[in-house]
Amino acid sequence: MSFAWPGPVIYSFAVRQAHCRSRWAKKSAAIVASSLYNRRMSNLTTAGLLLATCLSVVAQKLPTVAVLSTGGTIASKQDPSKGGYVPLLSGEDLVSAVPAIKKMAQIQVEQISNIGSNDMTPEIWVRLAGRVNELLAKPEIAGIVVTHGTDTLEETAYFLDLAAISTKPVIMVGAQRPASDPDSDGPRNLLDAVRVAAAPEAVNKGVMVVMNGQINAARDVTKTNTSQVETFRGLEFGELGVVDAEKVRFYRAPLRRQTFPVEARTQLSRVDIVTSYAGADGLLIRSLVRDGTVRGLVIAGLGLGDVTALMFDAIQEARTRGIPVVISTRVPTGRVFPLSASKGSALALKAIGCVLADNLSPQKARILLMLALTRSHDTGALQQYFDN
Repeated sequence: MSFAWPGPVIYSFAVRQAHCRSRWAKKSAAIVASSLYNRRMSNLTTAGLLLATCLSVVAQKLPTVAVLSTGGTIASKQDPSKGGYVPLLSGEDLVSAVPAIKKMAQIQVEQISNIGSNDMTPEIWVRLAGRVNELLAKPEIAGIVVTHGTDTLEETAYFLDLAAISTKPVIMVGAQRPASDPDSDGPRNLLDAVRVAAAPEAVNKGVMVVMNGQINAARDVTKTNTSQVETFRGLEFGELGVVDAEKVRFYRAPLRRQTFPVEARTQLSRVDIVTSYAGADGLLIRSLVRDGTVRGLVIAGLGLGDVTALMFDAIQEARTRGIPVVISTRVPTGRVFPLSASKGSALALKAIGCVLADNLSPQKARILLMLALTRSHDTGALQQYFDN
């Protein structure tokens, strides 16, 4: 039986089946089409083999993205017996629920944990960072997506931004609505995260949070709403870029970045956060110091980092014992710097050897202090890390 299959039809079919808009894919499909059209092959099997070979090569050219799943709302379903949602879905479940991902990248899935992010720990951070660095060292891996609960997502993002040693992108993604909800934001967020992880423009921009079509830098981003989908924002400096229906588009790049490589045996010191408020008398600080396990303190100060006079006395006692103290602020934006001359001011705190956190939130200042303490306890050296 004679078989004549016009080249344009083959071309169109090959491109459509390849699910790829790259010029390389179109060129490969055109080669097959031209070959079939010009030689007027009569063997359908041969034509099919050539087409299959083309599509296989095109598929292999899709970037490989590793998806590391840790749990959270994005992996949660309603449990009627408990009256709420709990993490039940695996990373494989999440990827399988979004077929369009296969058009963007080849996916390699690993399960790191399956917990609500309120139960995230520094020990899991160290293990996660180790695996991230192992995967990014492989030439076939273009980037990594970490699925995560939103409660502590910004903390894990900043830890990985400090601990990841590759220039390849690491994307943090979560959801505000569980997977069992009919309007869950998880599938769209996951698809967008994979698109950013596979984008060449995402290289050398550190760890990013991709949710609600927005790309934010790990150092800047924070959760701003308890339940709405537009919750993660870079309050002071805005997003790095966007993910829309057409493409991934960047408009700026993060500059304030540094690296603290971690290993499986890395031990992070205990660092606690104490908040200043009207009438704070320093009791919490003295209790932590007496306990003897704390190795560093972060103070969520008022305004420019101010504390009450009584709290200042307690901080001074901690400094006398050699405990590093970092001064942040509970104000959402702006950096801490010495201005006021009052007893509890940042100026007075700096004079007794406290470190000023620049514009890092208390929770992110804690992370940087934990990693910085693996290198030095010297006040000057610690201040330099916060100034970087």
